Amino acid sequence: MNNTLEAYKKAIKIKYEIEKEGEYFDFLDHPSRGKLRDLCWLIFEDNPTKDDLNVFRNLLCLDFDHTQKHKFKDQKDKFRPIETFFKGETDPSNIDAINLAAVLVDFQPRPFKKFNEKCRIEEAKQIKSVENKITAEIDNTGIEKLVLVKNENEESKEIPEKRSLLLNFKGLFSKKIVQKIYPRKIITIAVGAVALVSSACLYIVQKKD
Repeated sequence: MNNTLEAYKKAIKIKYEIEKEGEYFDFLDHPSRGKLRDLCWLIFEDNPTKDDLNVFRNLLCLDFDHTQKHKFKDQKDKFRPIETFFKGETDPSNIDAINLAAVLVDFQPRPFKKFNEKCRIEEAKQIKSVENKITAEIDNTGIEKLVLVKNENEESKEIPEKRSLLLNFKGLFSKKIVQKIYPRKIITIAVGAVALVSSACLYIVQKKD
């Protein structure tokens, strides 16, 4: 809350620097308690809001009444904190004086309660925006990881399939080789056996002769 109050006071002071060059230059340039009191009356004569009337009552301890100007004239010292605030001599802590300073320079939103509420709403929006951004980033990252895992799984499935095809092809190739080579060996062995038997028979016959 302290930070928000400081922001409120700074914003009012900035508005004062602008307004003192405007319509109420005579009252705001080199302000005095008497000038600020007269400006206050002038402003409140022109249809003040309910909030502004509450500020008037809280600081001056009387209700605004067009017929009671003489009583209001005696309230000059109540404007001293506002005078020194505008001059940069003091940093007021009286919230009612700060709120009346906001009225004198027509700063919005006022009073401080409304300014504080607006700040909270803006902070909530910013926090929500950041949360949404973080959530979106997490979601995007999650999708990317999911896609990556899916791709890895697909690749891992492809590797066994490739190996299986390779093994099947190798086995098929081996069978074909066996089918081609095996009969040749049988024929060779058979021919060799026949030749061996024939040689043996021929040897025996020659020996008998």
